[in-house]
Amino acid sequence: LPDDHADATVVLAAVVRRQDDGRVGVIVGEARVPAGAVLAGTLPPSFPEWLGDRAFTAAHGLRFPYVGGAMANGIATTRMVRELAAAGALGFFGAAGLDLDAVRGAVAELRGALGPDGPWGANLIHDPAEPARERAVADLYVEAGVPRVSASAYMGLTPAVVRVAAAGLRERGGRVVRRHRVFAKVSRPEVARHFVAPPPRGLLDGLVAEGALTAAEARLAARLPVAEDVVVEGDSGGHTDNRPLAAVFPVIARLAREAGRRHGVAIRVGAGGGLGTPEAVAAAFGLGAAFVIVGSVHQSCVESGLSEAGRRLLAGAGVADVAMCPAADMFEMGVQVQVLSRGTMFAARARRLYELYRTWPSLDALPADDRAWLERDLFRAPLDAAWAETRAWWARRDPAVARQADADPRRRMALLFRAYLGRASRWAIDGVPDRVADYQVWCGPAQGAFNDWVRGSFLEAPEARTVGQVARNLLEGAAVHARAAALRAAGVAVPPIDFRPRPLA
Repeated sequence: LPDDHADATVVLAAVVRRQDDGRVGVIVGEARVPAGAVLAGTLPPSFPEWLGDRAFTAAHGLRFPYVGGAMANGIATTRMVRELAAAGALGFFGAAGLDLDAVRGAVAELRGALGPDGPWGANLIHDPAEPARERAVADLYVEAGVPRVSASAYMGLTPAVVRVAAAGLRERGGRVVRRHRVFAKVSRPEVARHFVAPPPRGLLDGLVAEGALTAAEARLAARLPVAEDVVVEGDSGGHTDNRPLAAVFPVIARLAREAGRRHGVAIRVGAGGGLGTPEAVAAAFGLGAAFVIVGSVHQSCVESGLSEAGRRLLAGAGVADVAMCPAADMFEMGVQVQVLSRGTMFAARARRLYELYRTWPSLDALPADDRAWLERDLFRAPLDAAWAETRAWWARRDPAVARQADADPRRRMALLFRAYLGRASRWAIDGVPDRVADYQVWCGPAQGAFNDWVRGSFLEAPEARTVGQVARNLLEGAAVHARAAALRAAGVAVPPIDFRPRPLA
């Protein structure tokens, strides 16, 4: 329209096509459509806050649809959770692998700093080897009123996770209010089905019978899905099925929508795994994710509980510098985790341990060469002495396990090998200098993608990486890429975008 037209349309962003030569252009900001052009379409404003599902940010009191994953052994520290909250995001404390006193202290700190229903939560990991420990952590969360619980590594429902989901349920104004909100991390549809449906009646009745739930709580729990927030986990660090996010997300999201309709609730589905660049984050939102969850990338940030030496190893990783190897917590079952392979020999050593476990019935049956390797490179002590130390640890933690090992040589071998795997994580956290070759650092390919993206920017140096700046830059870049996709859909030839990290307030 001509500038002097009384009814000129004012738009925030307009796609215009010139009538004379057919060229397509974009007007950004409040401007009039120029003479000789026709309005081909308009685009609404786009901000990082508007990515994903605004029902998610409203439900959890957040500015951004962004979640920091609960990296085990306290690598997702209370400091990290607080910094994410300050940035308008949600963080989970990495409680898995820590003793109860450490978890209790972290929960008390976060509750005091961020409030009883502030933007924080803690992790509850499935522990088939020690179900009593899993239950003890769940009891702690119920007693302390942890507002959000990230349930990970589950293959089905257990009494512990059901108690957390159902404890404190009450009706108010005709609707059911949750005291604890479970975030279910899943990578398989068959596992997701357990969390997007109400708990089985048998589990609820058992919890009522033992006094862990009231009859009223169980009655309300029977009407609701265990989780209203589900995280579809693609190829990630730690426990992972290495599933491509683009393949598994639509399947689980559809399952969740159907379950939500059946039970009269909206189940929000987020995405995690492989999210280390703005393009990847934009792609996750493009799949329909209500929110994104980031893990590996945060591990290299200054708020991480990983040692400086471990963070520097991560900062040098490429997308292919990861490997699968046996998990400490599910060693006997053959469950694997994804770890950093660059700068450490842990993955290869862990795989060799599992082969020895599969091949030989006991430590005494090991060939001399393998026994010498274990004593020289891994335990740096005679195997008898290494086992005595391991047994003493189990005698303090769970005497029944120590007695089982006394009667079962194969169990003894598994526990000793698990001791090395567990210590390897602790060496990486503590930064033990002479154990760098044994560092176990959970890591997915997202870390290498992130390193490539930030190369040459202020975020390249590990000491400059803060979770607040990482989160803001990933989201800002994702919004830019989403905007470019919208322009392309409107017929605009948008050149390749290279969003570079920059300090954001």
